[in-house]
Amino acid sequence: MVAAFPAPAWLVGCGNMAGAMVEGWRAGGIDLSSVTVIRPSGTPVEGVTTVTAYPSGESPRFVMLGFKPQKLDEVVPDLGPRVGPETIVVSMLAGVSAASLRTRFANARAIVRIMPSLPVAQVQGVTAIYSADGNEDQLADVRLLMASLGVIAWCGTEEELSVVGAVAAAGVAYVARFGEALARSGEALGLRPGLARTVAEQTLIGTGAFAAATGTHMSDLARKVASPGGTTEQGLAVLDAADGLQPLVDRTLAAAIRRGQELAEEAARRD
Repeated sequence: MVAAFPAPAWLVGCGNMAGAMVEGWRAGGIDLSSVTVIRPSGTPVEGVTTVTAYPSGESPRFVMLGFKPQKLDEVVPDLGPRVGPETIVVSMLAGVSAASLRTRFANARAIVRIMPSLPVAQVQGVTAIYSADGNEDQLADVRLLMASLGVIAWCGTEEELSVVGAVAAAGVAYVARFGEALARSGEALGLRPGLARTVAEQTLIGTGAFAAATGTHMSDLARKVASPGGTTEQGLAVLDAADGLQPLVDRTLAAAIRRGQELAEEAARRD
């Protein structure tokens, strides 16, 4: 089956992540003629009809929420009455639970939560998906649309959605920060800034490409690079120390998940 938007489809808000998804759909040849972006600024989104107010006429069959979670209760009074029994609501609002969304969009056909990662723009993303009330037929379009942007991860619980989001969506920032640290260290050791950045970025790109092409597990890849008693092994000893990389990553993901729980609690208090 070919990915296609149920018509009419509305993208309510189009920030960085929603914009990256549109870019990926456009790159993948997905037909966007039935899609309307609604954003107060009216700033055009390339290849998509962009308006500042909700279209009149029939209710949308697909609504994607792509604004900041804190704006939800500003959006609901106007959007809520337009969501009908044929509307699938897809939310990327971090920390806003499916139950909170169902309270606000009681008539929706199904509520779907997603957590995409920024490389969806290059059709190389990971999108976590969770729905408590949508069946396979209802969610077929959502599955195909998200799969057209890269890998999809169906989650059985919202807790699982949060973990996949911390690893994949937020993980893009963490990997980027590690790449930045590699570049800075290279610069401190004498590399020109531009060269240090290029080398660090290509190292990240090449590592991912090698792992994907060969199916090599990351731990095996590290061992493949490290010769016994060599320079790489000495560096890995620092990362593998009791206070090294793994505890740092554990704390990083825990902080991200904790903040998601706080946002969920804040949204629940407004129900």
